[in-house]
Amino acid sequence: MNQVADAVYWGETGETSMPDQQLFEKIQKVKEQLNTVIRGKESVLDLLFAALLADGHVLMEDVPGTGKTTLAKALALSLSAEFSRIQFTPDLLPADILGSSIYSPKDGTFFFRRGPVFTNLLLADEINRASPRTQSALLEAMNERQVSIEGRETALARPFLVIATQNPIEYYGTYPLPEAQLDRFAVRLSLGYPDEASELQILRDRRKTDPLNAIKPVLTCEDICRIQEEVRDVEIEDSLMGYMMTIIRTTREAPEIRLGASPRALLTLSRCAQASAWLKNRIFLKPDDILPLIGPVLAHRLILTLESKHAGISAASVLEEIVKKIRIPV
Repeated sequence: MNQVADAVYWGETGETSMPDQQLFEKIQKVKEQLNTVIRGKESVLDLLFAALLADGHVLMEDVPGTGKTTLAKALALSLSAEFSRIQFTPDLLPADILGSSIYSPKDGTFFFRRGPVFTNLLLADEINRASPRTQSALLEAMNERQVSIEGRETALARPFLVIATQNPIEYYGTYPLPEAQLDRFAVRLSLGYPDEASELQILRDRRKTDPLNAIKPVLTCEDICRIQEEVRDVEIEDSLMGYMMTIIRTTREAPEIRLGASPRALLTLSRCAQASAWLKNRIFLKPDDILPLIGPVLAHRLILTLESKHAGISAASVLEEIVKKIRIPV
């Protein structure tokens, strides 16, 4: 890290030198609460908070019973914010998400009844069970934080976070998410099975009560918005900008990849890295903030060639090889 960035961090330039410590401590408190519900998954929580503070959305992809919905509920309970849950099913319609006009026979007029998308944290459970038409109802909301209904644009609340879950194993009665929608998710994460000690602790935690009942609100919507503004001020050296851009551009040239990462992917990687630095109580970026995010931020955005798929090559493994060949700035 250069001397200018270090000077900013240590307050030698007269600028703000540290993240707001009160907000930083609140984030740590929320993490502690979530750790009582989802044991042994600190790295997953780091990804979740990086997406939240980067003003992005999260796709949780895992087998049933690993705690995807529980984690989303725990986060919602830790925030003094509105929370909505939608159970996606094949017969779900766009109006069930966005809302619709209802006729009032009393006065002979129509009034608009808002759908569950008008919230701060939206849990889209088993999102791949709804039809593509219904899935697309979230595209504008996720990208532009607004919805267009009956020719009228309506802004959504801030912050607005979508946590979507899907089962990657059972495909009967499901509709794969289109690439355009996958590109709207800042990160894709997987909880996976807990280790033996954590699974035993989960059993003990739930012997008499549910840990969710003990979670209290810690952060407000105003707190989240203030942190998101601070995240944008995290310093990024030109060398690190170039490093991230090289990774993105290399994905477009790799022979195993048919469609590489988009400019949106570059912006998302940069913003999540800034959030990761903030979560470490820093206002400047280091390579260590970028490296753990490359797979979760980029892998779900890449489309492999048919030959690569048939050979059993994954997007994550291709990214690993790309990262190995690119020099990390020092």
